[in-house]
Amino acid sequence: MNTDTMEAKETIDLKETLGKAGTTVKEGVVSSLKGLNEIEAEIVTTVRNTVSSTLRTTGAIATETISLTKDVIKGAISATEEVGTGLILSTKSVVKGVIMGVGDVGGDIMNVAGQTVKGAVKGASEVGADVSMVARRAVDGVIEAVKEIGGNAEDAAKVAVSGAIEAAGTIGNTALKAVKEMLLGVVEGVKEVAASALPQQKAETKQTQSTPKQSPVEQTEEQTQKGRTKKGE
Repeated sequence: MNTDTMEAKETIDLKETLGKAGTTVKEGVVSSLKGLNEIEAEIVTTVRNTVSSTLRTTGAIATETISLTKDVIKGAISATEEVGTGLILSTKSVVKGVIMGVGDVGGDIMNVAGQTVKGAVKGASEVGADVSMVARRAVDGVIEAVKEIGGNAEDAAKVAVSGAIEAAGTIGNTALKAVKEMLLGVVEGVKEVAASALPQQKAETKQTQSTPKQSPVEQTEEQTQKGRTKKGE
């Protein structure tokens, strides 16, 4: 085998090795991401079912919702402390589960939204986690849950952001600044998403208005008139 042939073979082998490495990493990342999605979905389901069943059992939805929410958030934070990681990852799912669980029993989701985000932010501070990141994940959880329930996502975003900022303010100026910067534009972002659907809705409304439906009486009169015209012909 000559030198050129050997070099060509080495080049091919190297490309194949690099290609396999890239494929292996890709498959590993895809598997991990799928695993994360499954974990998050499981957390949402667990929290949602726990919250809704507990509130149904106590029968005191109006009075017990806030205290239950605080207990759930504490439980989630304790779990991440035991594992040593995962608070930022789990926050959105926990908050989403709380809101949906309260929604299942007809509770005040807006009030709970603010309290839940406050609890998450304060809890993050107590365990030394990134307060701004936890705040953002908590707000995202609220917005996702309210959208799925069919509530007003813009109002929910305002309540959640206000709760996060209020909680950060009790921690200190550094936390307050970080949270404000992290949440900057969240409410506007929700507004833009909602507004993007409006032009189409307006167009549909105008089209409907331009061709109003006839009443049964009008339809009958029109048919009678057409019949007379045909006889006259």
